[in-house]
Amino acid sequence: MSAAKASEPLDLRLVPGGAAAWGAAALGLGWPPGRAVATALLLWTAGALLVGRPPAFLAGSRLAVAVVLVVAGGAMAAAGLRADAVQAGPLRALASDGASVHVTGRVTSDPLRRDGRFEPFVLLSVIVDHVTARGAEWSVRSPVLVIAEISWLDVSYGERIAAFGHLQSPDGPDLAAVLIASGEPTVTAPPGWVTRRIGEVRAGLTEAATPLPSPQRALLPALVDGDVSAMPEETTTAFKTTGLTHLLAVSGSNLTLVLGFVLFVARWLRVKGYALGVVGAVAVVLFVLLARPQPSVLRAAAMGMVALAGLSSGSRSRGVRVLCVAVIGLLLADPWLARSIGFVLSTLATLGILTLAPRWRDLLARWMPRPLAEAVAVPLAAQMACTPAIAAISGQVSLVAVLANLVVAPAVGPATVASLLAGLVAVANATLGHLAGYVAGVPLWWIVWVAEHGAKVSGASVAWGAGAAAVAVLSLICLSLIVLTPAILSRPWPCLAVVAVLVVTLLHPPGRIGWPPHGWVMVMCDIGQGDGLVLNAGSGVAVVVDTGPDPALMSECLDRLGVQEIALVVLTHFHADHVDGLSAVLAEHDVREIEASPYDVPSDRYAAVTAEAAVAGVPVTVAAVGERRRVGQLAWQVLGPPATTSGATSGGGESTDEGSGPNNASVIMLVRVAGIRILLAGDAEPEEEDAIMASGTDLRVDVLKEAHHGSAAQDPRFLAATGAAVALISVGADNPYGHPAPQTLSWLDRLGMRIYRTDQDGDIAIVAERGQLRVVTIG
Repeated sequence: MSAAKASEPLDLRLVPGGAAAWGAAALGLGWPPGRAVATALLLWTAGALLVGRPPAFLAGSRLAVAVVLVVAGGAMAAAGLRADAVQAGPLRALASDGASVHVTGRVTSDPLRRDGRFEPFVLLSVIVDHVTARGAEWSVRSPVLVIAEISWLDVSYGERIAAFGHLQSPDGPDLAAVLIASGEPTVTAPPGWVTRRIGEVRAGLTEAATPLPSPQRALLPALVDGDVSAMPEETTTAFKTTGLTHLLAVSGSNLTLVLGFVLFVARWLRVKGYALGVVGAVAVVLFVLLARPQPSVLRAAAMGMVALAGLSSGSRSRGVRVLCVAVIGLLLADPWLARSIGFVLSTLATLGILTLAPRWRDLLARWMPRPLAEAVAVPLAAQMACTPAIAAISGQVSLVAVLANLVVAPAVGPATVASLLAGLVAVANATLGHLAGYVAGVPLWWIVWVAEHGAKVSGASVAWGAGAAAVAVLSLICLSLIVLTPAILSRPWPCLAVVAVLVVTLLHPPGRIGWPPHGWVMVMCDIGQGDGLVLNAGSGVAVVVDTGPDPALMSECLDRLGVQEIALVVLTHFHADHVDGLSAVLAEHDVREIEASPYDVPSDRYAAVTAEAAVAGVPVTVAAVGERRRVGQLAWQVLGPPATTSGATSGGGESTDEGSGPNNASVIMLVRVAGIRILLAGDAEPEEEDAIMASGTDLRVDVLKEAHHGSAAQDPRFLAATGAAVALISVGADNPYGHPAPQTLSWLDRLGMRIYRTDQDGDIAIVAERGQLRVVTIG
């Protein structure tokens, strides 16, 4: 890129139009369709009047303002019409009544297996074109999400099916209904010829990966077509922590790599001129079909082509114009993107690559090979542009992301191309496909190794508030770094110094500024739908009560608190949302003892806990009512479970693994620390609460850890007996159980308790300052 292009000013003339289209589409999707279309007509009229007879103060910029109004009107109209198309027809009304229906339609997504609370289930999308219910028939064209039994995994993309089930209302406006399917589907027509051939290539990718060890076996198809169905959960978490998640989904980088390889081969075969453009267009179409023409894939394809064109031309001005045109076009074609987090990140990443990467690449190329300079500049620019948005979404900043993307960059291209070739070879011959898969496995191994080892670095990610003020501060930091970066990149020694500081920070992280708050005595960790609490015994020693459903999230919470040693882990009962995070606690901390509920159900989770404890060499004891213990500044008494509710062994209480038996066998603790009394109620339900009240125990406390995530199964007399000033609820955002129940929230409010929830407040700390109680949240 020439010096003139490197210093040319950005052409921002289309930015207002892009922003207006984005805002209008997002707004229009939340309005009634009629209002959206009417507003679009008003915007178009205003634009036309502005061109014809502009006010004096707009005379010089009338055309620019008119374009903004027209584009905004187009996006608003597109949103209104698309929303109306989804809501039209009988499905919305039938869903609101929970009607049973027979439907036929075409499958528009690959079936995905999900593990439910009781059994696995399948999710897939269907465009329904015929529905029969209550003796009537309708021809429609409505998008429906199907939730079905595991046998639906055999359904193929593009097949026509007939099914029976009952409808439910969807959560968002992009679906007409949710179908809870009953029984197996009936396939009425196979996919089209092109879809079948594409399906063979996708199957070839899976076949070529067969001889590889997991997770390379899962990563091979993920790099090419975004299929992550076989990816281990711990590997997915490692990719997220190290900022490599974009490799597990169809992104612009995938298309750029595949398209670059195809064009290289075409040029080698002496394809030139318009023919080269045709080859590129065909490659893009086939890539989209291979990855499935979902909105996210089309978005990734568009952004990938924009980034590739911008980097190739080296023109920042032209790149921003093309990006704005792409954003407007995508929003007009698919207004739902206006509310997509993925679209936000794709746009920001592409903007960073277009505006920052070319100049940074050229500065680095002064003292390092140009390919390496580009490998450094592109992920650095994308990460810098996306960091504030990622923090707003996830509540953390990945410090290792740039380094991880840098060291895997040389392997991503060969891995993607080799994986695609292996899949194509496997279609013709499985044995040769396996050999090609082994070749692809070498760069795949490196990518996985970097992700897994990078995630283990203690400072791989730093917690950051997701509130407006915290994100604004981070944005200012990123802008300051963008201003300073060119001076650093132009010379080797400043670059090496920054890298050295970053490595030291990763190995010895400073922790989140201001967290944990001084004087904290208890923290309720934000670990999703489950319980995970940490009690501060002092001097880096803690008592952990439950470990949540996610090992990574529980480990991150303990890291944020600087816990060095765990004197005791209390498992209130053996449901997965209270014990599945134990593995990380045992693997990463010195644990002296585990104390658990006497009710060893569910049996599979009980067996897993005892096995993990045995491997770690940690003794497991049983909590007993009346037991009193002390660790450092902590003192507590075990109030439950009474034998009348727990049965004391797995033979008592409820016989079902997921019923009230385990909940009513929850270990309930009355904790005293720094003059504050805290009641930890596990997942107790009215039976156990009534038994404890009948024992005559003084339940008056300052803080109540609300039972069972605030479910409706509460005894209001028990809540009133606590007299607590503060109620803490550990609950996952948008959980399927309706927790916390509105009735329970109403009871707590009427009792005058201040309510804090992890789904809204993140980690919640109870702080004791000079005998006074204070609540501090990480947000």
